[in-house]
Amino acid sequence: MPTVVMRHKVGDFDTWMKGHPDRVEIFAKFASGFQTFQDTDDPNSIVLVAEVNDLSLMQDILGDPEVMVKVAKEKHTVLEPVVVSMPVPV
Repeated sequence: MPTVVMRHKVGDFDTWMKGHPDRVEIFAKFASGFQTFQDTDDPNSIVLVAEVNDLSLMQDILGDPEVMVKVAKEKHTVLEPVVVSMPVPV
């Protein structure tokens, strides 16, 4: 089960935080859980660390305009770019 890191900024942190139940519902479809981090020097900079159990489903869901545009961007003030980092085998 890979750990995936997602970083992005938000337009309004309080609005974004109110959307946490939506994120729980969305992430539950492809991850066993996730943690939320906020940069100490920029309260509108967010990092999500997810334990993903289905990478293909994650890509499908996060690539769905209904999820990314209507929920993430419009409702939760997520700003582009959303940077996704995958584990590197070493």
